[in-house]
Amino acid sequence: MPVKIANRSKLITLLNQALGWELRAQALYAHYAAYVKGLEALTLAEHFEEEATESFGHAKKVRDIIAALDGEAVTTRDGAPIVHTEDVKTMLEEGLKTESKAAATYQKIVPLVKAHPVFYHTIFHILKDETNSVIEMEALLGR
Repeated sequence: MPVKIANRSKLITLLNQALGWELRAQALYAHYAAYVKGLEALTLAEHFEEEATESFGHAKKVRDIIAALDGEAVTTRDGAPIVHTEDVKTMLEEGLKTESKAAATYQKIVPLVKAHPVFYHTIFHILKDETNSVIEMEALLGR
């Protein structure tokens, strides 16, 4: 039996948007981990791989919530193109865009799950991770 929650269809739509960003992040970071070169490769390849793994975990949690709501989870990433590059600054800018879009999406989800403690806890912690990733990307870009 699906979980009862207000604004269920809006919530599922936003969760699917978040899932699309997580699937995009997995592809983006795995791609950039393979293509980062030079001195930056020593630290950024591992960083990008960790971000891909984190996105994989977030995607699972979001999918589980969608399933609990008896919704249908998307299986394709957000349509924003992934820029192929070996330029580290471009990689970081693209990562920042992805993390910012994901964080903004989770920010919209939080009010819709406040009445459900488990969903709220899960989404709040994902939002915290995304916000930390935004801050980290900005720091790596020297901002």
